[in-house]
Amino acid sequence: MKKSLFLLFLLPVLNTNLIAQDLPSIQTDRPDQTECPFITPRHYFQLENGFSYEKNNFQSELIVVPSTLTRFGITNYFELRLITEFVISRENELNYSGINPILIGFKTRLLEEKGIIPTTSLIAHIGFPEVASSDYRANYYYPEFRFTMQHTLSDRQTLSYNLGAEWNGIDKKPTFIYTLTTGYSLTEKIGAYIEFYGFIPQIGEADHRFDLGLTYLFNPNHQFDVSGGFGLSANSPEYYLALGYSFRFKT
Repeated sequence: MKKSLFLLFLLPVLNTNLIAQDLPSIQTDRPDQTECPFITPRHYFQLENGFSYEKNNFQSELIVVPSTLTRFGITNYFELRLITEFVISRENELNYSGINPILIGFKTRLLEEKGIIPTTSLIAHIGFPEVASSDYRANYYYPEFRFTMQHTLSDRQTLSYNLGAEWNGIDKKPTFIYTLTTGYSLTEKIGAYIEFYGFIPQIGEADHRFDLGLTYLFNPNHQFDVSGGFGLSANSPEYYLALGYSFRFKT
């Protein structure tokens, strides 16, 4: 009888472990600017936390401590998303701090990789202007969207890119965005990437940038990352540095 009760208790534990082993390792939308097309597993919460410092010029800098992307898998093809950021900024010796408008959205899988057709997903968010600190409130609700695509080049290397647009909530003019990155698995736990990305406003000069970084997979559910980059255009930030920690768990 005791043996039967023990096996009855052990079976759900073994089943949970087997399910976890069947899942691929955590796939994150950081540290690069290129969002990945993969969906958070069903019934899993995934939190992607980042800390960054951006130097624009000797009179302007931005610190984010932290930014958090919270993802929740609804189905194998759809996830919900929430973005929150606490920022500290300095402009011409004036200091500000507070919460940026929160962004709520989703990611949905559109296409599976087949031949030259990449794995493709759509990501969309909307910003809420009043759900923010007074110094960072926007004038309008504002959307952002991007199509995220990925090709498998080999067992170790991928090629990914995003195309989309975003609004800032201050005016009604869009800024078009692009990213292009290649990722490479150095070992089973260490990955690396290099990336070009940019912002092309409807009116004004384009802002092109370059960055690179490393990821370290502690286990299938926990990942650490470090990255940095610099501007390629006259109106780009001088440089940025970032650290991140991402993890997931089943509800």
